[in-house]
Amino acid sequence: MHVAAGSRLGASNPREEGPTDLRLVPPALAAWATAAVTLGGPPGWVAGMAVFCLVVGGTLLMARRRGVRTRERDARHRFGEGPEGGRHGGRRGALPFVGGHRRDRSRTWPRVSVAAVLLCAGAAAASAGLHGADLLRGPVPDLARQYAQVNVEVEVTSDPRLTRPRINGDRAAPTAVLIDAEVRRVRRADGADVVTRTPVLMIVDAPSARGSPSGAVERSPWLSLLPSTRLRVAARLAPALSGGDEIAAVLRVRGSALPRIVGEPSGPQRFAGELREGLRKASDGLDADARALLPGLVVGDTSRVTPELDDAFKATDLTHLLAVSGGNFTILLALFIGPPGLAQRVERRGLAPRLGVPLRATALLGGALTLGFVIVCRPDPSVLRAAACGSIALLAIATGRRRSLIPALATAVLLLVLYDPWLSRSYGFLLSVLATGALLTLAPRWSAALRRRRVPPRLAEALAAAGAAQAVCAPVVAVLSARVSLVAVPCNLLAEFAVAPATVLGFATLATASVALPVAKATAWCASWPVQWIADIARAGAAMPGGGVDWPGTWTGALLLALVAVAVVFVGRRLLSHPWLAGACGALFLLVVVQPPPLTRVITGWPPPGWRMAMCDVGQGDATVLAAGDGTAVVVDAGPDPVLVDRCLSALGVTRIPLVVLTHFHADHVAGLTGVLRGRSVGAIETTGLEEPPEQAEFVRREAAARHIPVTRAVAGERRRTGGLDWQVLWPPPSPTATEDGPNDASVTLLVRSAGLRMLLLGDLEPPAQRALLRSSAAAELGGVDVLKVAHHGSAYQDPDLIRRAAPRLALISCGEDNPYGHPAPSTVDALRAGGAVVLRTDEDGALAVVDAGGGLSVARH
Repeated sequence: MHVAAGSRLGASNPREEGPTDLRLVPPALAAWATAAVTLGGPPGWVAGMAVFCLVVGGTLLMARRRGVRTRERDARHRFGEGPEGGRHGGRRGALPFVGGHRRDRSRTWPRVSVAAVLLCAGAAAASAGLHGADLLRGPVPDLARQYAQVNVEVEVTSDPRLTRPRINGDRAAPTAVLIDAEVRRVRRADGADVVTRTPVLMIVDAPSARGSPSGAVERSPWLSLLPSTRLRVAARLAPALSGGDEIAAVLRVRGSALPRIVGEPSGPQRFAGELREGLRKASDGLDADARALLPGLVVGDTSRVTPELDDAFKATDLTHLLAVSGGNFTILLALFIGPPGLAQRVERRGLAPRLGVPLRATALLGGALTLGFVIVCRPDPSVLRAAACGSIALLAIATGRRRSLIPALATAVLLLVLYDPWLSRSYGFLLSVLATGALLTLAPRWSAALRRRRVPPRLAEALAAAGAAQAVCAPVVAVLSARVSLVAVPCNLLAEFAVAPATVLGFATLATASVALPVAKATAWCASWPVQWIADIARAGAAMPGGGVDWPGTWTGALLLALVAVAVVFVGRRLLSHPWLAGACGALFLLVVVQPPPLTRVITGWPPPGWRMAMCDVGQGDATVLAAGDGTAVVVDAGPDPVLVDRCLSALGVTRIPLVVLTHFHADHVAGLTGVLRGRSVGAIETTGLEEPPEQAEFVRREAAARHIPVTRAVAGERRRTGGLDWQVLWPPPSPTATEDGPNDASVTLLVRSAGLRMLLLGDLEPPAQRALLRSSAAAELGGVDVLKVAHHGSAYQDPDLIRRAAPRLALISCGEDNPYGHPAPSTVDALRAGGAVVLRTDEDGALAVVDAGGGLSVARH
């Protein structure tokens, strides 16, 4: 093409390709499926399958070759061709022979295809068998089955990462550092070293972290380790879970020991580490979201991304932006080769031709850029996959020869699966291939269809790309999350406009941070604008009440969703021909996603008119909402999950919160605080005086300080009023002390009055504090309440005298479905019912709202 153009830079309009060549697709799929099936299988069975496929495939090829030779010999004999060219002086391969040979070739082609499929399947089985053998070789697997304490030398093979904070009962589970590694030496009891090479997962205790519910931890020296570093560790081996990742065992490092480095990382890894650290330093002064997202967008460093922000990206299907993807590489190379919007003149408009770089030098520099990308983002299989898929997508854009890129994609899949068979079981690999395939096949057709309907070209391409990727990836995402995002396409579309500038400016920051930090900080500040836009899109999409629907997280559910996607595409094509009908459907979809509170209340009846108190369904925890006016409420406790409490408050239409009361600092009452504060005006936070556990108390203070919200202490005798709501603090005393039952006995206890209703909220009070409350000066206020929020999720530890004194008409219990504590206890439920109370519980009845029905009580379920 370039030679015919008569120009060093080639033709401005490359030729279009013919029909799509799909011959490499079956071999690639066969290798993929074979690797997924044979990984971890019995060695004999895997070897037999590999030999069978290779032998049968080779036999078919040899038989085909012998058949071709026989037909050539027969043809030469038929047309009188001698050793020197034939009696008639014609050259070998005259036209009649060629035509006949083509017909024979078409008849033998299925045999070649079958042979190619079998050979690729055999190669995949052999590669899977060899990789699976790595998990069985050496002493590590046997020691893991014995849960042995060992001294080993390991080589780090990935960047350390932190586990996501989890709520375990009333506390946040300890955070740990995860490191992929290979055991290189195992020291036996006699002091001798056994050399091996076995992949393991290291789990290291992280230092005690203040504020663990938000995911922030103290910087551990283990987090600074670079890949290729060698360590000597004393740890306990444990078996890996079956069907897990590519590991033979788990290496558990307990205590606060520092890593003992016995081998420094390689030069390229040190260089990459310096660049990544420079990027983090340059982004230190940015706002929280931009500081967390910029390293993730550029090099896949998500160490600063909070669980709250991660949930927002998951809810909007934007998680591909937080990992190294082919998109990063595509943008980077597009800057060097040319803008994607001018594909047919791409070689004339990139940086390379502007600088006068010849085509061959451009190819070499592009290869160097690819190598640098892989080194900086770590040469893990996921990064190699990103580079391969990014190169394919860019090649399609740059040449305009999208049809020829299907064989290239199939080749990339085949080579990557043969290189690392574990990719065949990777959901990330599957999503990457599906998205790339959709961009190469569906997106161009959908874009052309939109342009025919007068959609602007750039908007048509963006809509087609986002829609095609979402259509093919949604079934797999549903398997992973058991949820389908309805805002994924608009959120991806809106974020797409900021991805390119954020990526380019981010890589500029990466390149300059180690040589000119002030320049890098200025570049990072510029990058923070598009990065913040992406974060705002994710948060706004996740906050939509109808942003997603629950979906069966099984492959049957995935198949059903695929059928739904096909139906939506089919109907959508018809709707484009009827603008008014399409607009009506778009408006209806918008109403479903936004769910305006007035409309939602009419359709669902939630929240019921005149509700006074609502108990949110937040799982094993507490979150109570007290109505104080239109869109205004006092929130008592925040539950364990920010997402659940945020959804509850949004459904109730709460936008202003004059006061958040946290009865005590157990994680199942305070870990969801960020969800309460998200997008709402909060006046103050009131807590108990006993700051136990200290890490949760510090978390509350840090979140309040970040939003300039004052924190006060609740003291018995305090009375307050807001709107039509007034309440009195009955407990704790001015100086609460630690008791045998810990923070539970320091729970803030409230007596609330609203429109004639008296509601008693006991927090998690245990029997000692309940008896003390009965002996206090507030005892006279306890009798004859209308609604009782039962203490401690309805546990068996209740004071019967307090239940008899309160004599509630309605008892509400907040607890999680199938919780391991047996809450609520049958004895507690029976005692409440014996006193005449109607007992409702969130694990069975869902969210509950209490309504004053003219002197009577009414309860709505949601």
